[in-house]
Amino acid sequence: MTATLERHDTDILILGSGGAGLFAALHAQQSAPEGTKITLAVKGLIGKCGCTRMVQGGYNVALGGGDTVERHFMDTINGGKWLPDQDMAWRLCSTAVERIHELENEVGCFFDRNEDGTLHQKAFAGQTADRTVHKGDLTGIEIINRLMEQVLRRPVEKLQEHRAIAMIPGREGDGLSGVLMIDMRRGIFRLVRAKAVLMATGGGPTMYRYHTPSGDKTMDGLAMALRAGLPLRDMEMVQFHPTGLLAGDNTRMTGTVLEEGLRGAGGILLNGSGERFMFGYDERGERATRDIVSRAIYDEMRKGDVTPQGGVHIEMAHLGPENVSRKFAGMVKRCADCGFDLAAGRVEVVPTAHYFMGGVVVDTDTRTALPGLYVAGEDAGGAHGANRLGGNGVANSTVYGGIAGDVMGRDIASQPTLREPDEAVLSAEIDRAMGPVGRGGGNIHELRRSLQDVMWDDVGVIRTASGMTRALDRLDGIESALMETGVAGGSLAFNLTWHDWLNMRSLVDISKIITRAGLARENSRGAHYREDFPNVGALESSYFTTARMAGEDVEVTRAPVAFTIVKPGESILPDGEPNTLVAAAE
Repeated sequence: MTATLERHDTDILILGSGGAGLFAALHAQQSAPEGTKITLAVKGLIGKCGCTRMVQGGYNVALGGGDTVERHFMDTINGGKWLPDQDMAWRLCSTAVERIHELENEVGCFFDRNEDGTLHQKAFAGQTADRTVHKGDLTGIEIINRLMEQVLRRPVEKLQEHRAIAMIPGREGDGLSGVLMIDMRRGIFRLVRAKAVLMATGGGPTMYRYHTPSGDKTMDGLAMALRAGLPLRDMEMVQFHPTGLLAGDNTRMTGTVLEEGLRGAGGILLNGSGERFMFGYDERGERATRDIVSRAIYDEMRKGDVTPQGGVHIEMAHLGPENVSRKFAGMVKRCADCGFDLAAGRVEVVPTAHYFMGGVVVDTDTRTALPGLYVAGEDAGGAHGANRLGGNGVANSTVYGGIAGDVMGRDIASQPTLREPDEAVLSAEIDRAMGPVGRGGGNIHELRRSLQDVMWDDVGVIRTASGMTRALDRLDGIESALMETGVAGGSLAFNLTWHDWLNMRSLVDISKIITRAGLARENSRGAHYREDFPNVGALESSYFTTARMAGEDVEVTRAPVAFTIVKPGESILPDGEPNTLVAAAE
């Protein structure tokens, strides 16, 4: 089948319509010269896809009442086990104060308030203050709906159901020319050239048996960045949310999050014997960080002390069914749809792959090593280190999405013309995507299930060298089977089998990087727990991993963490107050 290619030009191209992408579009309009053309491209529909919309818990921001930006920063550093890029973490915490007011006063978000009119902030695990602003337990819907309204009323070009598949460099090797996409509605390729491109496609670790994102989130952005030669950091750091709904194998509701606020409000976890177990793992009990709670649940599962579906229970009834129904209406209804009574009974839960701390190496202005390419949101590495605090995710997306929009709007003034594409790379990427078309045989869905089993069993909550080595062999087998699996000929318009194949290609590529980075980290930090290397190592000599393509091979190296603001053992809190979570990091 012959591929059809159309060419399209713009000034600023934004990939993704989550919190990072939509905020970037708004800020680029404000900072760019008059007449700048801004294009928003999204794999699905604007405001109806992506992970920001799925945020339940809330938005971390230090708004006083004993809380400070310094305290938020230290919780982020301690929660990230001293691996975060400290300059990125500081800018996240400090700019969040500005961004929450922007969300309310300019974007139009309505968040829950106290009786005195101040923003209500609830407790989240791993934090030393109640700082999570929220809209009930449906915060993401509020943020995305209001952002969508703002973007749709502005002269931003929208390319919906356009899937980005490759970064195309300039012919002269001086930066990025544009992005190769598939117009999913028509089944054709489209090269979109731009002076500045923001990659805000989100993460989505759906290569695990239990996962929270929708199935179309398949790490496409990181797979593109890897092939473009960009360095990726912290790729072993996959966050498992401790409480994913466990409703059986025959429903996609399994794996969806029951948010952190349940444990923050006093919810308790019970094993299959009905015993509360968390204080046997951490002095903070259910309020320990996500990595610790996930490992504790996984350990109970390995002991066989599990619920009928193979997980553990979360219980809220002791807090009063009416109170729970009022505060967590969205989750109460979701659980009821699956046959559970969250308000008055018990709900089965399991650790679920939720967020990806790893990503493209960027500076605090979202610039990458490839001129013309910017990265924000879950695609960018550095801000969270080894573990993201609940409530820091949507803050990170909106903070750095806005920064990216500001920076791109200013930067394009020094890029007067579009770069001519490297036609050889363009042709090779089209051939790569068309590889399975017209070839018969194979079962993509069975391969995806095999991939999820491999990653859950051998590169999941608890890891070993033998397990990850075995995983690499199994991943090679899955990749070989995928390359022999075809997509029937005929129309490519809305050819979901073709897109399933492309999804699998991205997932396998990134699964291999996760595994190789996991083998390279011979200690246990945050989301990465090596049963054969259980110690965290010396905080003073902390390092992060970096993965990049070296020809046809992947090279994983280590780089020391730069303690640009605070060193282990020091304090930046007022009056020299000790860093209360250092002990947990150690």
